[in-house]
Amino acid sequence: MSRYLGPKVKLSRKVGVPVADIPKHTSKRQLTTPGMHGFRGRRQKDYGIRKDEKQKVRYHYNVLERQFRRYMREAGRRQGNTGEVLLQLLELRLDNVIRRAGFSRTIWGARQLVAHGHVLVNGKKVDRPSYAMEIGDVVTLREGIQKLAREQMESIPGHQVPGWLAVNPSELSAKCVSRPTSDQIPFDVNTNLIVEFYR
Repeated sequence: MSRYLGPKVKLSRKVGVPVADIPKHTSKRQLTTPGMHGFRGRRQKDYGIRKDEKQKVRYHYNVLERQFRRYMREAGRRQGNTGEVLLQLLELRLDNVIRRAGFSRTIWGARQLVAHGHVLVNGKKVDRPSYAMEIGDVVTLREGIQKLAREQMESIPGHQVPGWLAVNPSELSAKCVSRPTSDQIPFDVNTNLIVEFYR
């Protein structure tokens, strides 16, 4: 299946949680099911509950199913809790680091910034949104895009940068100072259900 290019708010309504942290997705009206009274379907089975939890994470990080399975396999190989390692791998994607730093309002905008070659990691151009950041890596933006990035930062009032990321707004740079922990990830998800879905 190719990348989803349709209305993004539909994704939030589908899983019942805001996929992006912008008013369009977080408003109460958008998270209700369509129709005058809302669809009151049957109670979900265990499979459906686990699948929805997996889809929440996929939509939040804008990852395809095949990529997500690869992240699951990699998380299973590493030491530690598989669910926490999975979220760490996803949080350390370059497009997500751009979003968490506040240089872009959404994951889709961050992905476009990276794919168009506007992002430098340790001084070298990186145009792969899935690039895995390491501790100590520094992300900067090219001069041509800095004005747009500043406008994006101003348009996100109250944006909080997570503790594992050190952002310098004057230079528009972000440094990965540690691995993200589960309490530093601003997205509520039950990773145990995701791990169970793939077993």
